[in-house]
Amino acid sequence: MPGQMCIIRPMTGITRYVLRQLTVGMIFVSAALACVIWLTQSLRFVEMIVNKGLSLGTFLSLTLLLMPSFLVVIVPISLFAVVLFTYNKLTSDRELVVMRSAGLSHWALARPALILGLASTVLSFALSLWIIPRTMESFHEMQWAIRNDISGLLLQEGSFNKFGDGVTVYVRSRSSDGELLGLLVHDRRIPAKPVTMVAERGALVYTDAGPRILMVNGNRQQLERDSGKLSLLYFDSYTVDFAIATGSNGARSRDAREQPLSFLLTATEGKLGPAEYRRAKVELHQRFTSPLYNLGFVIVALAALLPASFNRRGQGAQILASIGVMVVMEALSLGTSNLATASLAFTPAMYAAALAPIAIGAWVLNGGHGWRRSRSPLPASA
Repeated sequence: MPGQMCIIRPMTGITRYVLRQLTVGMIFVSAALACVIWLTQSLRFVEMIVNKGLSLGTFLSLTLLLMPSFLVVIVPISLFAVVLFTYNKLTSDRELVVMRSAGLSHWALARPALILGLASTVLSFALSLWIIPRTMESFHEMQWAIRNDISGLLLQEGSFNKFGDGVTVYVRSRSSDGELLGLLVHDRRIPAKPVTMVAERGALVYTDAGPRILMVNGNRQQLERDSGKLSLLYFDSYTVDFAIATGSNGARSRDAREQPLSFLLTATEGKLGPAEYRRAKVELHQRFTSPLYNLGFVIVALAALLPASFNRRGQGAQILASIGVMVVMEALSLGTSNLATASLAFTPAMYAAALAPIAIGAWVLNGGHGWRRSRSPLPASA
């Protein structure tokens, strides 16, 4: 019993020591990558801020709702990089040599990375199955509301506001009671027959069919480009239906990424149509396969470094090989998803691409020859 305790204590201490380094490194790398991706993706909404008066709070809400979908991609890559860096550093500092001399096996040395890999896998499953669908739904709902809220954002005073497909609206000013003064609406959805409407004043009217603008005391000008004929109509009142003008009449169509798990499980081809049915099923399988790459990347990195013998010149070849395998895994993930979208017969390939690296890496750690046949290890004092 005392001998067993002596073995257990150093193993627990080593596991905690390495796990602490891996966890801190993964947090910093993930945060750095998340900031970079957040900055690049936030450029998509600069136009809304400049031209449509999007507030800073709404901008932050939109971009933060996208973060969970980024984390599913960021965390496995960050974990892979940190495992490579940490275990390579342990090898170059000869700490792994000492641990092996103490009798620790590949699995014992790999335990900290595997613990962190399993924790990241659980986190990714939670993100993929429950959190991301809700955040994506909230993101699209907010984006839909911004693009179709003509009163709050799109009808800015003293500027030409693009609304929908080919509709431009100008409002000179807005009175204290909400009346719109100096209205101009230019509709060029039909290029051969552009229409321009001008009115002294107007008001926003909300109906069950969508928002409308009531224009008072103005005229409607329509030019037929082929004949050059101008039609002029004076009116006392005229209504512009913006729901019809923008094609936003009716409910918003929901993307497969924002559908709950229950919907994807019970989706049928008759209900969605062939193309949407395939997209829904591929999205379902992606939610179960993408978290597995957390563990797969960890085992690939471990299988590249742990079985290799100590080399004073470093482990550059093993590191480059593991990076190459990781890139191939990402390519296979994308390729199998595209193939499954075209034909659901390729769905098993999605699981094979995610599980095969785990199985092969586990075989290597369990006594395979590794990626390169190891030479006889140097003694601990080398």
